[in-house]
Amino acid sequence: MRWLIIAVMTLGMTGCGGGQHDDLDQFVRDAGQGMRGKVEPLPEVKPYEPFPYEAFNLPDPFAPRKLKPAASGGGGFQPDLNRRKEPLESFELEKLKMVGTLEQNHVIYALIKAPDNSLSRVKVGNHMGVNFGVITSISEQEIKLTEIIEDSAGEWSEKPSSLTLIDESNAGQQKK
Repeated sequence: MRWLIIAVMTLGMTGCGGGQHDDLDQFVRDAGQGMRGKVEPLPEVKPYEPFPYEAFNLPDPFAPRKLKPAASGGGGFQPDLNRRKEPLESFELEKLKMVGTLEQNHVIYALIKAPDNSLSRVKVGNHMGVNFGVITSISEQEIKLTEIIEDSAGEWSEKPSSLTLIDESNAGQQKK
């Protein structure tokens, strides 16, 4: 009986190993025939030519430096650097807000709100902003200033600026 079971199983196994994938095996054998690979020739390698570096005497382009002053010798105006700074000169002009005006003894004052929420009263001639801004005129809607700015060559130039009245309820914009 054992021999009969073994014989039947062997016969069944040989039936499973037939040509089920013969077509796939034939395709793989035939796929590579007639194909010839073509490899492009390598490009010609140019010989190395050394380049002499002769820029040792030039200034370092990444080092911070100021340009040399113009031939005018830096004449002209500049701010008084020895003057005692006023409280509003520690803030950038863009961060200061004009919130109102008032008049006392025929002098018009502007009310300025600083980023630290302090309120200051200024008049024509006062300074404000980090660029040595001097108030030149005050109206009910605007403060006009003249800032003194140093360029990269060390020359000072004047720049007109202004601060407009901010309506806190509408969160209006100021201009410079």
